[in-house]
Amino acid sequence: MDIFVRQGDSLWYYSQLFNISLPLIEDSNQDIQPNQLAVGQRIRIPGFVTQNYQVKAGDTFWGIAQSRNLSLEALLRVNPNVNPNQLRVGQTINLPLRITWRIVQGKQPYDYSQVMSDSRRLQSVYPFLRMFMIGNSVLGKEIPELLIGRGSKRIHYNGSFHANEWITTAVLMTLLNDYCLSLTNQNPIRGLLTLPLYQQTTLSLVPMVNPDGVDLVLNGPPENETWANRVIELNDGSTDFSGWKANIRGVDLNDQFPAKWELEKARNPTQPGPRDYVGERPLSEPEAIAMADLTRRRDFARVLAFHTQGEVIYWGFENLEPPESETIVNEFGRVSGYQPVKTIESYAGYKDWFIQDWRRPGFTVELGSGINPLPLTQFDEIYQETLGIFLAGLYM
Repeated sequence: MDIFVRQGDSLWYYSQLFNISLPLIEDSNQDIQPNQLAVGQRIRIPGFVTQNYQVKAGDTFWGIAQSRNLSLEALLRVNPNVNPNQLRVGQTINLPLRITWRIVQGKQPYDYSQVMSDSRRLQSVYPFLRMFMIGNSVLGKEIPELLIGRGSKRIHYNGSFHANEWITTAVLMTLLNDYCLSLTNQNPIRGLLTLPLYQQTTLSLVPMVNPDGVDLVLNGPPENETWANRVIELNDGSTDFSGWKANIRGVDLNDQFPAKWELEKARNPTQPGPRDYVGERPLSEPEAIAMADLTRRRDFARVLAFHTQGEVIYWGFENLEPPESETIVNEFGRVSGYQPVKTIESYAGYKDWFIQDWRRPGFTVELGSGINPLPLTQFDEIYQETLGIFLAGLYM
């Protein structure tokens, strides 16, 4: 929601007027000088939208504010061109409406168009949430990163490295939405106030690493005939892509990182296909390159890659992980009920590479249980299990 500066206004004043924490107001208006507000300048108020209201007989600004539990001053500020003493029946005015509901409806097939639509809507309502494009998929889809927080501790979460694990994207986007709601409404989550987390951390979230693959699983082959014929051929002639993990070129993106990649190559398929083909070389695929470049650029303190399934959390790689990894993963296990597992005979994954090159905590979190793609009937249970990990990743 936008309002316009009047003489004597300050960001602190808006914080008090709309009951929104000052850091969220400041971070929603990073393009302005807070000590040099100009009359008429536009200010964004996070967590609010305006709603049209048609004036009825007997209405007054005071009465409307009272009936809607609004501050009279707030009502006046979103109607700068309305004379409050000359309301006319049928006239349309704006009501400031605090958002208390989810924008993201994650309990549905969640493809690339949905993640992009929801990301833009979240950023519109919560302008302290920033969005960057970190690269492109094989088919040219932009891969978004959502950034939230102002702290020096940089944390990273990602989902949908594997195409038929798209439910991870739906869960992460829902969790992000609930984090924004908690911040703007000052409601704790599981007893935790979230503003301190916001001030202490900066969370980077790449909700869908593999957009081409997710769309293939959910929507079928691309419209481009060449690509459609190719993926059907790689899928043994079948148009059922529910078992497809790879990107559109048939490369498993979580086998793309230079962390004993050769060992993974030696035991996996030698040709592109629905799963487990490691590619011609490490970081051959644009999606993996985008993730590697982002990780180098952001210099994360820890990373969590969300996959399905198994209800386990992998936290080691070749004994290169720091001692704090075990402390962190034990907390993840406590709040989720998932089992910490130090390592399995697996190489070339994103968290493996992160642990190897940074010697910092990295985790692969396997959500839910069953056969991928997991059914949406598991969404609510997975959400509750993952909520604790989402929070613990910030406060640990």
